[in-house]
Amino acid sequence: MQDVNMSSVHNQTTLSQVQIGSACTVAALHLEGLLRRRIMDLGIIPGTAIECIRKGPSGDPTAYTVRGTTIALRREDAAKINVYLI
Repeated sequence: MQDVNMSSVHNQTTLSQVQIGSACTVAALHLEGLLRRRIMDLGIIPGTAIECIRKGPSGDPTAYTVRGTTIALRREDAAKINVYLI
């Protein structure tokens, strides 16, 4: 039987829903192919801490700090990354 921490389940959302100034950790990636490879190459793997730092003028793309580096992701790609809010 799998042990599930219920408090973590309730704080789970997608990276695209994280507000500016908020931090989270990656729970799961729901990406495929080259995009999944690229995201993982950027260091975004389960357990990685991410902070949302800025959104574009139209709300897309969004800048995140990952492992001390700033990266920008499109909303549709960030929506495929499940995270736990910190």
